Amino acid sequence: MTDQLERVAQYERDREKQAAQAFQQAQQFVTQQRQKLSNLEQYRLEYLRSIQVNGKAGVGAKHYHQHLSFVGKLDSACQQQQQHISRAVLAADQRKRQWLAQQQRCKAVELLLEKRHLVKQKKEARQEQAMMDEFATQRFFRARKSAF
Repeated sequence: MTDQLERVAQYERDREKQAAQAFQQAQQFVTQQRQKLSNLEQYRLEYLRSIQVNGKAGVGAKHYHQHLSFVGKLDSACQQQQQHISRAVLAADQRKRQWLAQQQRCKAVELLLEKRHLVKQKKEARQEQAMMDEFATQRFFRARKSAF
């Protein structure tokens, strides 16, 4: 029975490691998505600055409209990236909950194993004590017999 429980404990430990890795990967993905957003926003700001610099020198209406249209596309890309981040954060939170739940299952099995181990130790200690008591009793009777 203990061997089966050991196998279950190992299985649960393996699942916990997998869940932890999945959570870590999800966190890394969130970080990557945030970095992409940051890069998009930085590019948008640089582009706006270049429009301002070029605008001071004078720009035609068509050219200005194209610049504004491109800024709108950058804004749309930023919004889409923000949605990607929101979904990635939700996925990371879900992976974290799964990891924590798996951690609890693993701890429960470990606790059960520890309880069984303590019961076994107590049983062995009682058996050893009984054997020592028996040995002491026999020695006492032998010493009594040899004294007479």
